[in-house]
Amino acid sequence: MSGAFPEGAWLDEKPTSVNSGIFEYQWRFNMRYRLIASASLVCAPVLWAQSDLPIHSQKLSNGLEVIVVENHAVPIVNVELVVKNGGFTETPEYNGLSHLYEHMFFKANRTIPSQERYLQRLRELGGSWNGSTSDEVVNYFVTVGTDSLVPAMHFMEDAIRYPLFKQEELVRERPVVLGEFDRNEANPYFHLGRAVDTILWTPGYYSRKNVIGNRQIIITATQQKMNTIKDRYYIPNNTALILAGDITPARGFALAQQVFGAWPRGPDPFATPIPNPPPLTRSSAVIVEKPVNGAALSMVWQGPSVGADPAATYAADLLSTVLRNPTSKFHKRLVDSGLTFDVGLGYYTLNHVGPITAFAQVAPEKILEARRAILEELSKLADTSYITTKELSAAKRQLGINAIYEREQSTNWSHTIGFWWSVAGLDYYRSYVPNMQRATKEDIARYARDYIIGKPFVTGVLISPDARAKLNLTPESVLAAGGFAGAGGAK
Repeated sequence: MSGAFPEGAWLDEKPTSVNSGIFEYQWRFNMRYRLIASASLVCAPVLWAQSDLPIHSQKLSNGLEVIVVENHAVPIVNVELVVKNGGFTETPEYNGLSHLYEHMFFKANRTIPSQERYLQRLRELGGSWNGSTSDEVVNYFVTVGTDSLVPAMHFMEDAIRYPLFKQEELVRERPVVLGEFDRNEANPYFHLGRAVDTILWTPGYYSRKNVIGNRQIIITATQQKMNTIKDRYYIPNNTALILAGDITPARGFALAQQVFGAWPRGPDPFATPIPNPPPLTRSSAVIVEKPVNGAALSMVWQGPSVGADPAATYAADLLSTVLRNPTSKFHKRLVDSGLTFDVGLGYYTLNHVGPITAFAQVAPEKILEARRAILEELSKLADTSYITTKELSAAKRQLGINAIYEREQSTNWSHTIGFWWSVAGLDYYRSYVPNMQRATKEDIARYARDYIIGKPFVTGVLISPDARAKLNLTPESVLAAGGFAGAGGAK
């Protein structure tokens, strides 16, 4: 279940372009693969609690999906709006504008005339607030005490239905968004991620995977473009309202109808479906030179789409969890041997093809040997005996416990629910644990055969100019260091 938001994703300096930079690799591995030391102490029957989640949903006549998560532990409620928007909707001329729109959400609207008054109103409500943009979802939320719930819902309704996109605010916000861009570009791993992803998804499709966007498009953004995004995607039949906390389903549905019921339905924004990326036809390698200590090795495949092959996503999560375990054959061969400092395999669940990433921190002189060893180990996944029954059971237990832990705080849980509503649908999330529990070693082997073994992939190397010169490292020499049959090409 490798999705949802990473810890810290709601900060102003959140890695909104998580598919560019070290944040991407950390995100892919850490989102759902956090090791829980006490996993073995929790009995298996507890894991099935996921099938009886306190998540209640109802769709209004205008198409708005209302989701109520009941938790009376403390007298607060999180009011969250989730929109099926983000990088996947962006053609090159709109690349980065989903993220800019997220920033403009917290500005003037028909009821609140300026950002200053907007912030004042938030203080009056006593709310904490933020938003996030990612590949296939945009979220906005405000968390308030129960006594401020109704005005907070009206506050969010004004923001989503009646933004003004004042030119002076748009101009003032551009440098803020570009500041995030600058911070990403200051990180060497951003350049590794961008170089790999441009090849993996192809230059013509890359805008749909480049959440942070194109600097020039952001600089030249207009009110007209903002309104185009609003009219196409910010409509009730493309939005979910999540009310999480001290509220009953009956009251939540009634308030949703009262506040959002008059919001008119819009045309289906996906009547013309968003295309999937072109299949990768050959393997390639790219070398990124930056003043870094050591080196990083990234190998990325086009993985499954959760909509087209949900069974593969359960297998992907289990495989990644097994391989990240320090007792796994994979970890022993690559880390305990001293070949790499750290290594992992992760899959990031998306509807429009998620990436599979093997990522390792290595000494420069061991790059080629590490690549060869990683591929040798991955090729063994076709054999169902590579993973033991004990390892698979432990991985299932760990993922099940993770699913329970993520429910600890209603606010954070609502972010997770919003992600899955947009990317895979509520049914996928509700049934995740029992479906994951049913996955077998054969399912994992099939996943490896279908998406990894013998499939084209992109290798990226991050290395200092001096180390590269000393090793005489080239894309051709990287590709020659082991590989699956039928793969070739260099960048």
